[in-house]
Amino acid sequence: MIDSSQIKQKAIELGFHLVGIATIDNHQDRSVEHLKRWLDSGYQADMAWMASPKRADIRTYMPEAQSLIAVALNYYTPHQHSDQPEIGKISRYGWGRDYHKVLGKKLKILSSWLRSQDESIQTRYALDTAPIQDKVWAQRAGLGWIAKNGNLITRKYGSWVFLGEVLTNLALTPDLPHASHCGSCTRCLEACPTGAIVKPHVVDANRCIAYHTIENREVKLPKAIADKLSGWVAGCDICQDVCPWNQRFARETDVADFQPYPTNLQPQLSELANLDEAEWDRRFRASALRRIKPDMWRRNACANLNKEK
Repeated sequence: MIDSSQIKQKAIELGFHLVGIATIDNHQDRSVEHLKRWLDSGYQADMAWMASPKRADIRTYMPEAQSLIAVALNYYTPHQHSDQPEIGKISRYGWGRDYHKVLGKKLKILSSWLRSQDESIQTRYALDTAPIQDKVWAQRAGLGWIAKNGNLITRKYGSWVFLGEVLTNLALTPDLPHASHCGSCTRCLEACPTGAIVKPHVVDANRCIAYHTIENREVKLPKAIADKLSGWVAGCDICQDVCPWNQRFARETDVADFQPYPTNLQPQLSELANLDEAEWDRRFRASALRRIKPDMWRRNACANLNKEK
């Protein structure tokens, strides 16, 4: 029967940058309690899907699962955001091709390959569209640790990684969970212009620029957010940009699909403020940024320009 080392080798061959394994058992650690407290505080804002009870028990996603293979893809490129007032800022994760397509394709291949090794092997793969605490499982599998800003930090790539999982009914040899290495650093908390990181490891989406520019469907942004956008129109990388681990260990990805589309690097706010359906479709085809609809792009751009949409 196939073993953990063979699976890891295959994952690396497929282009994953990190791979680790965690055992799925009935042990309940503090992650479930942490999620419940976060939800009870209303920090999920309008993201109702975060309250899915499936997040508290991964076996609701795959009842037969005994092990979880956690993988990560580095997406960092060295391009920098512009501070010119007429230029919009787009989070690095959305610069290139939709990571759901890139990561999902590799996960599907790994999952199918594993099943092909023996007819008794069952698998199911997942990424951030599934009701799974992916950062929790990545830490358990030894890929990195959950930072004070809620992101997963890896020693090799910082937090510029996409995460995915393959669940299987195989009993595999697990890796040791990763220890935290944030120490006493509070740079992410101090840098957040809206105070969204209310305390270490707790992010309030109601105050988060990334939430409001991507998920908030309201006609207008709250004034407390609109006044502090500083050019952000799609997501926000401030807490990641100031992280010492990212400043020291970020390295350019070898995944060509994650290289930025030219229009995503320095978009003119005036163009986004007048974005129509046809241009939106042209600019954001095969992009994770399609989640932001044309009226939201116009809203976000106009908020930066301090004028009504």
